[in-house]
Amino acid sequence: MMPATAGRAILLTVLAMLAFAGNSLLCRAALQHTAIDAGSFTGLRIASGALALWLIVGLRSGAWTAGSWISALALFAYAAGFSFAYRGLSAAAGALLLFGAVQATMIGYGLARGERLSLGQWLGLGLAIAGLIGLLLPGLARPPLLAAALMLAAGVAWGVYSLRGKGGGDPTRATAGNFLRAVPMAIALCALAPLLSSTELTWDASGVAYAVASGALTSGIGYAIWYAALPALRAVTAASVQLSVPVLTAIGGVVLLDEALSLRLMLASVAILGGIAAVIYAGRRA
Repeated sequence: MMPATAGRAILLTVLAMLAFAGNSLLCRAALQHTAIDAGSFTGLRIASGALALWLIVGLRSGAWTAGSWISALALFAYAAGFSFAYRGLSAAAGALLLFGAVQATMIGYGLARGERLSLGQWLGLGLAIAGLIGLLLPGLARPPLLAAALMLAAGVAWGVYSLRGKGGGDPTRATAGNFLRAVPMAIALCALAPLLSSTELTWDASGVAYAVASGALTSGIGYAIWYAALPALRAVTAASVQLSVPVLTAIGGVVLLDEALSLRLMLASVAILGGIAAVIYAGRRA
């Protein structure tokens, strides 16, 4: 794929960040305002994402046989944890927890492999961890612990998925293959969800529409757009622009879902996103 021009790269990057924020907004809206359950949402999201990516890759190259079952399992764990967590989290809190867990997983992997952090990076990491602890401390504005734990687990799974995808060839083909492999896992989740959560599978037209939009548009097409923009972005730029996703999600939650932003969440957002930004930029100077 040829590198995009600067203008095209900016447009693609903006669209990708809006798509990533849209995932949280669509999931939260579906689970809050429609009859669909988290298991059905997950299954429809993965199936529609697989179909969209299969069409994109098929039209482009005619072959989608990439990816792996381990990566597909990480993708499925992310999607399932994401959906079930959003039964109890606001869009903004969920996106912040997810993003923090993804970055912590990737930083932790680097440390385990012997990477060294500068003093500025350690200070940034400490600030981000303090923000996460502050968000989860007991109090009226604390998000439900089970929902928070599910979103943190989803973030770890997405971090693992991202690490496994580095240097793995065409990322869009690999993502298409992983989505397709995750479909039977999603079907199994739908079969087991009533037994695990004592709730029946339910859906309505609006819930199905949100799930399909999340899978086909903000996941499938959103990832394809992001991978098209990446060749024109430096690594630090690609990492930095993703800091916008929790912010965009929070704005969307207030404007579209009538969610309130607590002082605790705003302070935690500043600490977590500011700390991660410090890690990124201090690493650039090191």
